[in-house]
Amino acid sequence: MRTQVGIIGAGPAGLLLSHLLHLNGIESVILEARSRAYVEGRIRAGVLEHPVEQLLTETGVGMRMRAEGLPHEGVILRTEGRDHRIDFKALTGKHVMVYPQHKIVQDLIAARIAAGGQILFEAEGVSIHDVRTDAPYISYEMDGRATRLDCAIVAGCDGFHGISREAIPASARQSFEREYPFGWLGILADAAPSSEELVYASHDRGFALLSMRSPTVSRLYLQCAPDEDISQWSDDRIWAELSTRFTRDGFSLREGPITQKGVTPMRSFVVEPMQYGRLFLLGDAAHIVPPTGAKGLNLAAADVSVLTRALTAWFRSGATAGLDSYSETCLRRVWKAQRFSWWMTSLLHRFSSHTPFERRVQQAELDAVFGSVAASTVLAENYVGLPLIL
Repeated sequence: MRTQVGIIGAGPAGLLLSHLLHLNGIESVILEARSRAYVEGRIRAGVLEHPVEQLLTETGVGMRMRAEGLPHEGVILRTEGRDHRIDFKALTGKHVMVYPQHKIVQDLIAARIAAGGQILFEAEGVSIHDVRTDAPYISYEMDGRATRLDCAIVAGCDGFHGISREAIPASARQSFEREYPFGWLGILADAAPSSEELVYASHDRGFALLSMRSPTVSRLYLQCAPDEDISQWSDDRIWAELSTRFTRDGFSLREGPITQKGVTPMRSFVVEPMQYGRLFLLGDAAHIVPPTGAKGLNLAAADVSVLTRALTAWFRSGATAGLDSYSETCLRRVWKAQRFSWWMTSLLHRFSSHTPFERRVQQAELDAVFGSVAASTVLAENYVGLPLIL
């Protein structure tokens, strides 16, 4: 089989790349190790920056998002029983959109299939070859039969644990990483959200986040140990701890049946460069951010925007400037998002290593955000999203 762009991974990055390439007249084939049912049912966070919401709408895959998504014009920071609302609309003129990631995946899969796109689910033994030549290819097995996909470009969109990053020799890449000394215990609950907007709570017992998936489903998180034993957390214990961390006069936490619970470690990670020959890394294959700043999916969309523009110029005219500068262009935005995510994480979480001095400084920084329009504006500008291509 032959195509112009071979894409590894049918997550948001791979699907969006294939969709945008199609709109620009460029052929692609997606290879995905999992089944379609698994990919479409994989639950992930879904806070879309304003530029990403616009991108989905403008490229024809935003209809269900516009109907079912929840536009948010601010978020609430809570500490010591006090609230401070970051008013996105007043400070930036923009908003974010709460829309589950698995629905974005479903929308993109439907769009690709409707357009005749090829997504090969349950492709096994995927391997990348000859990316330093002008004839790279991807080998894989489908239904027990070995085959290969010849292409001009390979796009690695297969996540942090995928094979694409490892196809770059260790001598040709450098990794930057930080492991945080805590994780998030997250739950889904059949309960109406207790707030119309996200609430980020900094409490002496640790961080908590109140989010939502729909008007009837809440998504909530608790800071916990990275190796927390989830079996020790009964539903009653979870609700009691959430209630404690969100405490504020007049606030009542709505409870309901917990349908999902799990612990997520916290990590910051970047690999440089994000390209090697004809291989280009996108999304989690190249970078991971702690979820505090809601940047993971949005960074993937930014990578896709940069690569789509570069590939369109290359296939149409042979211009190589965009491809040559792909990594440099993406990393400008990646590191800004890393800084913001690290800052939000450091601002709101309790660190067991903090001295009393460091804890006081952390509280003072929160007070600075509460009391400064300038500081609130910087937070708002980063949260609603920088331009996809800087």
